[in-house]
Amino acid sequence: MTELSALSSVPSAARDAVLKFYFGPMDCGKSTLALQMNYNHGRQGRRGLVLTKHDRSGGPKVTSRIGLGLDAIEVDDSLDLVELVRGHDRIDYLICDEACFYTLEQIEQLADLVDEHGVDVYAFGLASDFRSRMFPAAQRLFELADEVCRLQVEVLCWCGRPGLLNARVVGGAMARSGEQVVIGDTDASPVRYQVLCRRHHRGGQLAVPSADEAALGAEAGRSQENLSASA
Repeated sequence: MTELSALSSVPSAARDAVLKFYFGPMDCGKSTLALQMNYNHGRQGRRGLVLTKHDRSGGPKVTSRIGLGLDAIEVDDSLDLVELVRGHDRIDYLICDEACFYTLEQIEQLADLVDEHGVDVYAFGLASDFRSRMFPAAQRLFELADEVCRLQVEVLCWCGRPGLLNARVVGGAMARSGEQVVIGDTDASPVRYQVLCRRHHRGGQLAVPSADEAALGAEAGRSQENLSASA
């Protein structure tokens, strides 16, 4: 029997490996699914690595807001993912959480692992940043992945519509500029994130307006109507 190293050429009879990208806004269950997928593959005797970058915990872990967690390998910008796999006896799959923060070169390395070495890659992450612009790594995953799957576990905007976009909230107001990557969570921190529907993300509205705010808005509307009528 031929013994395979972690990066042996794929036997001709082996099935094709896959590159899958699972995306969605915060709170949609990406990390939970990543942990579940790692558990399921491990139960079948497959050997894998769990990777992350900029996890909300601040450490080399994959953590879910429902309380699940697992130690992981932190992916910094200098890490060569092919060499990482090469350093192990046998790797069947990678779980790549927060893959939207990887470098473009690392996304290409993931594709190489799939195509040249038969390693399944399951990547999880956001598609777009707080400005609703795509992360470069996420865009490349959209271009290269065999399958792209939107996760939507009933994440709702405050208005009840489906939550699609992540707003960055600084000092109680929605930010429109700044660094693309600023680590935060959905709690009450000075810099936090909030999932909004498209309408309220574009309008910058973080909550139902108070009675005073609604009255001011109505008054402004009437003033504008009067100006238009007198013009």
